[in-house]
Amino acid sequence: MAKLYFYYSSMNAGKSTSLLQSSYNYKERGMNTLVLAPRLDIRFGVGKVTSRIGIETEATTFTTDTDLFDLIKGSRDEMPLHCVLIDEAQFLTRDQVFQLTEVTDKLSIPVLAYGLRTDFQGEPFDGSKYLLAWADTLKELKAICHCGAKATMVLRLDEEGKAVTVGSQVEIGGNDRYISMCRKHFKEEFFD
Repeated sequence: MAKLYFYYSSMNAGKSTSLLQSSYNYKERGMNTLVLAPRLDIRFGVGKVTSRIGIETEATTFTTDTDLFDLIKGSRDEMPLHCVLIDEAQFLTRDQVFQLTEVTDKLSIPVLAYGLRTDFQGEPFDGSKYLLAWADTLKELKAICHCGAKATMVLRLDEEGKAVTVGSQVEIGGNDRYISMCRKHFKEEFFD
């Protein structure tokens, strides 16, 4: 039976690297994968999943209006499809997470979704919230805070390196804009 997996963490825990390795493992065994990435994340170019350690692959992009069940079914109709992998899964909508449950339940294709659990204010993303609620298997990938503790939070920084406490939930950026922290240090920075 196919399952929906959610691999979650703060930033810099290796989510994209893990996704790329999983896709490679399938392909190495002669199986086909479909890698999906949100169109809004263009840090490394449109339609790419890139890890911080320098490996990358092409990806099919989606928006919040994309019906993922239809997209995946269309891909499966063109060639056998053995696994779907989704980068930046926190940007999925509630409906899209439901569509992914339909992919596993009706098409019997495993789906591996990788994303952040919370935003820079400690609030859950919609995609993450519903993946945490509906995924068959939850796996936490671990990042480390500057103190050595497990980092579970993400702090957004301004140009001077100070904590940003208000703003849009979605603002694409990397190590220049965000830092992973344990809850204790997140609270010290965010609420001081």
